[in-house]
Amino acid sequence: MAAIVMDGKALGLKIRESVKTSAAELKIKGIIPCLAVVLVGEDPASLSYVKSKEKALAEAGMESRDLRLPENTNEEELLSLIADLNKDKSVHGILVQSPVPKHIDEEKVIAAIAPEKDVDCFHPVSVGNMVIGRPGFLPCTPHGVLKLLREYNIPTSGAHVVIVGRSNIVGKPLANLLIRREYNATVTLCHTGTKNLKDHTLQADILIAAVGSPCLIKPEMVKEGAAVIDVGINRVNDPSAQKGYRICGDVDPTAALKAGFYTPVPGGVGPMTIAMLLYNVIEAAKER
Repeated sequence: MAAIVMDGKALGLKIRESVKTSAAELKIKGIIPCLAVVLVGEDPASLSYVKSKEKALAEAGMESRDLRLPENTNEEELLSLIADLNKDKSVHGILVQSPVPKHIDEEKVIAAIAPEKDVDCFHPVSVGNMVIGRPGFLPCTPHGVLKLLREYNIPTSGAHVVIVGRSNIVGKPLANLLIRREYNATVTLCHTGTKNLKDHTLQADILIAAVGSPCLIKPEMVKEGAAVIDVGINRVNDPSAQKGYRICGDVDPTAALKAGFYTPVPGGVGPMTIAMLLYNVIEAAKER
């Protein structure tokens, strides 16, 4: 039986349409949902990400306040800008594109953003609220993964979820969210120190790869019929490709032959991340 493809692009569009409707309703009340996007420097990947976010905001009828700063911007100047944005009532969310230049302390930047405007859910207060289950924003990529699991009616209660990767952006928050009572999963979190990775992944009813290692998960590491969520987006040199490289995930595409469900790369988790960012901005605007 062929695996079912979990179409993040289609679900992301559905969420974005809902966000667009909410934005229109807020505009009637005189509220224009606004995300301030701060980019320091000219990192090509960051520029690309920022442009895609700005495009998505515009399509949803929301305002994107584009703030580009030169590479030599010092830490004090950036923190001062964030303080001004915190006080600006017309700004509902603040996003400082990572990475920032090396001379700026990224942890200080994250901590400077007001938690009520922290739509990325990186602030220690936001993370703490998430861990103990208090109301607040959920991190975009993990939230997108949960939405995909719900959309495809993949049961999490009592399921053994194995997450490969312990980043603050995906692995750790996903583990914390999946053990909440509403998901009720048993979670194993694997990382670079895990011995015999295959022994763990073969036990997974739901296998989530979020480690940034191209095609790390091979078919022999996947349990027959498991749901496989590939969060990885890796650029691999490929002279035969038009651009000289191709994009692949953390899961070998042939592993899908054993899976019951799987997310493609691209078109799986990626579109969900932006959709959930827009969702958070709308929620912030409603709260304000």
